[in-house]
Amino acid sequence: MTMEILDAAAFARAMRAAVQALADNEERINALNVFPVPDGDTGTNMFLTLRSAEKELELGSADSLGAVADQVAMGCLMGARGNSGVILSQLFRGLARGWEGMQETDADGLAAAMQCGVETAYKSVMKPVEGTILTVAREGALSARQAAEQGADVLGVMQAACEGAERALQRTPEMLAVLKKAGVVDAGGQGLVVILEGAQRELRQTAERPVADLAPRQSKVDFHLPPELEEIEFPYDIQLLLIGDGLEAEELREQLLPLGDCVLVVGTPQMLKIHIHTDNPAPVMEACVQRGEMRSIEILNMREQQEALLNGAEQAPAPVADNDIGIVAVASGDGLTEVLRSLGAHEIVTGGQTMNPSTKDLLRAVQQVPSQNVIILPNNKNVILAAEQVVGLTDKRVMVVPSRSVPQGIMALMSLRPDLELEAAVQRMTNACSQVQTGEVTYAVRDSHLEDNDIQAGDILGIVNGHIAVVGKDPGDVLQEMVANMVNADTAVITLYYGSDVALAEAQARQEALANSYPDLEVELVRGGQPLYYYIVAVE
Repeated sequence: MTMEILDAAAFARAMRAAVQALADNEERINALNVFPVPDGDTGTNMFLTLRSAEKELELGSADSLGAVADQVAMGCLMGARGNSGVILSQLFRGLARGWEGMQETDADGLAAAMQCGVETAYKSVMKPVEGTILTVAREGALSARQAAEQGADVLGVMQAACEGAERALQRTPEMLAVLKKAGVVDAGGQGLVVILEGAQRELRQTAERPVADLAPRQSKVDFHLPPELEEIEFPYDIQLLLIGDGLEAEELREQLLPLGDCVLVVGTPQMLKIHIHTDNPAPVMEACVQRGEMRSIEILNMREQQEALLNGAEQAPAPVADNDIGIVAVASGDGLTEVLRSLGAHEIVTGGQTMNPSTKDLLRAVQQVPSQNVIILPNNKNVILAAEQVVGLTDKRVMVVPSRSVPQGIMALMSLRPDLELEAAVQRMTNACSQVQTGEVTYAVRDSHLEDNDIQAGDILGIVNGHIAVVGKDPGDVLQEMVANMVNADTAVITLYYGSDVALAEAQARQEALANSYPDLEVELVRGGQPLYYYIVAVE
């Protein structure tokens, strides 16, 4: 069988086949991840990214190769999750550029577009690393170009791309020592090989198949208000800053607790951020004004918001000054969400440790912020690249503070001054991220050999600033040893955020043990509510 021309219908079918191939191999790709923690895995991220492109095809009606490629590129970009998903989206973005305005293409056009995809992907990464999906894509495109120059047809070019990518994949352990130690090939590169092979298999059968139906599909979504919002006992959502000297967070928190729910009082003796839901704002304001100066006061009527949702009405954004800055932060866990909101985050995107949010998720949150200037706090190293893609997708001024953990995001928010312009605020917040160490206690989801540690599935891991510092069997013991690796002569505060699988009594016992070990330090306990991570620790 030969194929001289690649048209829109054939490309669309090849993309759908690639999605299915990823779905079939998702767990196999995930198992190649070197870092054995319950995080957004490569196979899952790549599948969800490409699945977003498939959904874009289902909604579109493009009938030219260039237009279909544009749909795929946009779908991948909006659905991009994790670093592997973002790089994949850039490969397809370059492919679409190579086919811009084209009705169909031949073998030379296919090879040239693959090369354009590689160039676009490399440019999107600040410091490209060889031995990754980038290498596999580059070598696959090189083989495709060589085949086209030797007179191969579309199928021959695709076969050459698959073979070149597979050869490069098998060499990735020789390029990255961490892969060689773990005895695996690069997960992102494996995902790309799966995509190419799935597409190639489909193209070999495509001549005998009917044209794919690309007509839009209609769907109806009924809106239902969550049951917990049907009756709002405490309708007033109050947030404010309290400025003073010698402010006692715990004392104020105890006074506010009987006045409502969702009470949060955090900060320093000079500044506290207060959040509460109440049925009467007056006693709350009285308790605060007796202690200091109230600033940035915000009172929202949640019953009014509920009524607007039920009536299908959109709330008009509050008027803001030109230099007002909105904050979008990523976090998982209701406790961490409350902390971030109390410190000024306007929108929280669920995800980070256990599921990397997509570019579309982050863009939606940016659009919901009333400010024209928006800062994104990814709070996870694998979300930073997806966050950076939002910058060119909105008319708002968007900048990313590259926070790699929730403690870094919290520190960044605490450093934000409302009088700063966007660029100055981002610089100040970025600098603040370096002032906190992050520790995480979780468990291994697979056997691994990493950083001279033999790790068995189920082992408890203590991770300090992204590196495995402790391997043990008990979360409490690992926590104690991990913190010992973090504390130094400059340490003043240890903050312990306990997860959804940790009982309060157990967390309090761990707080007491740390306080006994470090009597000169302040040890704070906050309910994080994060899944899968027993403890997240900030050491300042």
